[in-house]
Amino acid sequence: MDKASQALSEIMEEESTAGWLVTYADLMTLLLCFFVLLFSISTMNLEKFKQALSAIQVSLGEKAPPVGLLELVVDSPPAAIGFAKPSSGAGPSEKKIVLEDLIGLTSRDIYRDVQHFVHKSKLSDHIVVSIDGSKVIIRVTGKVLFESGIAILNLEATPILNDIVEISRRYPEYNVRIEGHSDNIPISTAQFPSNWELSAVRATTVLRYLIDGGIDPHRLTGTGYGSLLPLVPNNTESNRARNRRVEFVLEKRPE
Repeated sequence: MDKASQALSEIMEEESTAGWLVTYADLMTLLLCFFVLLFSISTMNLEKFKQALSAIQVSLGEKAPPVGLLELVVDSPPAAIGFAKPSSGAGPSEKKIVLEDLIGLTSRDIYRDVQHFVHKSKLSDHIVVSIDGSKVIIRVTGKVLFESGIAILNLEATPILNDIVEISRRYPEYNVRIEGHSDNIPISTAQFPSNWELSAVRATTVLRYLIDGGIDPHRLTGTGYGSLLPLVPNNTESNRARNRRVEFVLEKRPE
């Protein structure tokens, strides 16, 4: 065999020996794609889960369960592998996630504070807290704040509003929107030609109380909606009583 033929034979032998590297590289690429796919489908979209939970409204009545009772148990943080099935008891490697953690607010603390003053004032039938996306709503029925047809605060309103002042002071990163609502029974007096004016003056009366309590006016707004946004149909006296209310909407201030 001449030298040229021998050199060609050596080159072909080297190429055939290194051919397995191509197959190995393809296999590693496919495995990488496979694990990336597994990771993507196992990661839970917490933002969508928050939106699904945001419509849940929780009553502060004594018979209502605490929000924290809604728990999910996972084996690892949700950003890593997603949620596992709930179990009866959480072991050392499990992590509990409650509703407030999923919503991503300090709503757990606000809820606890509101629950405390509601039980303290024994007004659980008249005060309700709910969560709507990034907002915490405290709803107070109108009769514990105002007599029918007027916008002067009751004596019973003072401890309730003092507690709301304290909550507003404790969470300065939240704006407070005060909304007045009424039923659909027409009103026509010298001071209030319609329910719209009555609800607006009630909202600004409460707003002024919070300002007098030391809350920054820049954090506060007051709006009257009249009978425009009823909670329930105004077809019974009990329903109309529910619709007569003042709502405190706490929403985190934009950074």
